[in-house]
Parts: sequence; structure tokens; C-alpha cells
Amino acid sequence: MSSMLRVENLESGYGSMQVLWKPSLEVKKGSITSLLGPNGAGKTTLLQTILGSVEPSGGSIIYEERDVTHSPTHEKVDMGIVLAPEGKHLFVGMSVHENLIMGAFPKEAKKYIDASLSMVYSLFPILKERTKQIAGLLSGGEQQMLTIARALMSKPKLIMLDEPSQGLAPLLVQLVFETIEKMKVEIGLTILLVEQNVEASLKAADYVYIMHEGRIKAEGGPEEIGASRDIREAYLGI
Repeated sequence: MSSMLRVENLESGYGSMQVLWKPSLEVKKGSITSLLGPNGAGKTTLLQTILGSVEPSGGSIIYEERDVTHSPTHEKVDMGIVLAPEGKHLFVGMSVHENLIMGAFPKEAKKYIDASLSMVYSLFPILKERTKQIAGLLSGGEQQMLTIARALMSKPKLIMLDEPSQGLAPLLVQLVFETIEKMKVEIGLTILLVEQNVEASLKAADYVYIMHEGRIKAEGGPEEIGASRDIREAYLGI
């Protein structure tokens, strides 16, 4: 499997506060890579630095063998990198359909709006039923699905998901993870997943990194990470 994304010794943060202390990781094409670790470990900062909304102060980001360390966010989106952030970030006064259309903003994506809509509606049948509903009136689970669906409308190659199951009931968590696996298998997407739900993440992942205090502390296959009592106790609180 070839590499789609490589992060090497990345350093970034906010003003004088450094958050990332040279983590390195690789995301293979067509895989689900999980990034686990406690709150405040720097996982969201890592995703935002990859996307370009936080400027790195050191290290490099290589995407499809191109150095994109300092490329602006809109260029990265055009290249096929997208982030579905936690906390929804929807246009709450607009309908489900309008929110989805807003997701198709890269030039390439605009050509495929109809195909993208039918793909998204097949992945998330509930959104098809709610297509005219105002986004702010959806349930928490439906809003989470709309956030992911809208990110898919930009026709990404690499989708980064930040806490997609946060605050959801167990049954919905299962549904979100089933959808994430479908995105890999049926659409061939590459997925970088940041998630607090350790068990579900290990089950879905092809490869796992553990992050703590801005550093990568462990990495390996999901069975290996899941079987390590030391890792579970030290970094995952289970």
C-alpha cells in the first residue's frame, strides 16, 4: 500500500504555546488510520496543522509525494484533503440539501454535484429523508452525519474525521463507524480518524498511533495496541 500522507517531526501550536512536539505518522492509501490518546494530547491540533488552519513551525507534511507543509488550506482542499471537524460547524439556518451543496466548493467537485449527492444519500439514507429539513433542527446524530456528508461533497481523497462519535448514543456510534468502514470499502477513501471511542476505533482501524502531550508514544496494528496492557493503562485510560 503506498503512502498518501506523511507527517514528519511536525511542530506547531498557538502563539508561544507549542502543542506538537515532533510527531511523525504515515497514512497509507485506502486505509483507516486511527489516532488515539487522551483529551489535550494535540490530536485536533495535528489535524488542523495538516489542513493548514494552524501554521507549522517545524517539520514537514508530504501528501501524495508533494511537500505541502506551508500550502494554504484552500489549495489542500483542492488537492483532496478535507477535515470533518468536531462540534458540527453546520449552516444551521439552511436545509440539509443546501448544506451539502455548500460542501462542493472546489472547482472539480462542482462538476460532480449530482453524483456526489446520490453517493452521500446512499451512505446516509436518513439525510435523504431529511433533505428539506433545516440543519439546526436535526438530532445530534443526524447533524454529525451531515458534517461528514458535507465533507464528502468536496470529493476528497483523504478525509480527516475529528471525534465523529462524540456525544452520540451507542447505537448511533455503531452506525457512524459502519459508515466510516463503507467510506473506505465502497468509495475507496483514505481516512485519518481522531476518536475518543477506543474500542470502536481499534475495531475499524488498519493502523493505530497513540498520541500523548503532543508526541507519538506508540504505534502498531490494532490487535497489538489493543492487547498491550501498558499502552491501554498509560494512554487510553482503559
